[in-house]
Amino acid sequence: MTSIPLVDLAAAHAEVAEEVEAGFKRVLAATAFVGGAEVTAFEEEYAAFSGLPHCVGVANGTDALELALRAVGVGPGSEVILPANTFIATAEAVARAGADVVLVDCDPRTYLIDTDAALAAVTPRTRAIIPVHLYGQLAPVERLHTAGVAVVEDAAQCQGATRHGRGAGADGIASTSFYPGKNLGAYGDAGAVVTADEELATTVRTLGSHGGLAKYRHDLIGMNSRLDGLQAVVLRAKLTRLARWNELRRAAAARYDELLADLDVVRPVTLGGNEHVWHIYGIRVPGGRRDEVLSRMHAAGVGAAIHYPFPVHATGAFAYLGGSFPNAEAAAGELLSLPIYPQITEDQQARVASALASALR
Repeated sequence: MTSIPLVDLAAAHAEVAEEVEAGFKRVLAATAFVGGAEVTAFEEEYAAFSGLPHCVGVANGTDALELALRAVGVGPGSEVILPANTFIATAEAVARAGADVVLVDCDPRTYLIDTDAALAAVTPRTRAIIPVHLYGQLAPVERLHTAGVAVVEDAAQCQGATRHGRGAGADGIASTSFYPGKNLGAYGDAGAVVTADEELATTVRTLGSHGGLAKYRHDLIGMNSRLDGLQAVVLRAKLTRLARWNELRRAAAARYDELLADLDVVRPVTLGGNEHVWHIYGIRVPGGRRDEVLSRMHAAGVGAAIHYPFPVHATGAFAYLGGSFPNAEAAAGELLSLPIYPQITEDQQARVASALASALR
């Protein structure tokens, strides 16, 4: 019996292979390897998909977040508030921008940023708050805008998700990642920043192109972070399918809800007003048994995984921050991600549920 992967990139590639091959030939013939027509077209198409006028393609999601932070004025001497339960890249981007990381806890049910804690953490040095849109749904950013500081959304896991009908960055600026395993994934590293603010978009593009928009003109101290033509080809091909793929993810999540209803696990919760795109279907395994259950599922050929085993303050890099964030810490010891991708079949999901039930026994 074949194993079930956490994410099936081969299945996604099979759907776009011909388009990607044709697009690669266009890029190679034009030798448009950095920037070029494919990148411009993708930026326009992804902006339209996001419901925003501006998209700037960059080299990866971490750069995207750093550039967005720098564009709103984050730098040395400022503080940025973010949840303790996020991938380390969120904190890295703040540190790379020269600012101080300030951690807060997460909501115990949705794992999204605790907005009360974030608002309480604001000081005169706070320049921005980063709500991380975890697992495929948006955090309640509307409350964070009352703080009077920039809200820079980390939207790496939620391409196509909405809150009250609006997508990430609708009221400010958002960064995203097109790492291969994302809902919209490239064939290598890639990322983007989206915003309705033309001035912010221009600043991001300037910073990501060595601080200037013309050759040998360097108005700012920038960096080298640009989207390449080959990755744009892949992203364009997948973008035309993303809405349908997200619908298939929602259907798969609904099937898991039914299949796992009688098991001793805590199923994920969708925040009211959200349209979830299910980048991750994460359950909680109580009683300190998560790692044992994961090992048994692997032995049964099911590619379950952990997102994320350590909160930011529990990593070596950011251990100096200290602090106690009980909701994030508890989630890190219990969350287990089940296989989910647009092409997953009902039979595969039934096998996942059966393997989980056996592992729990």
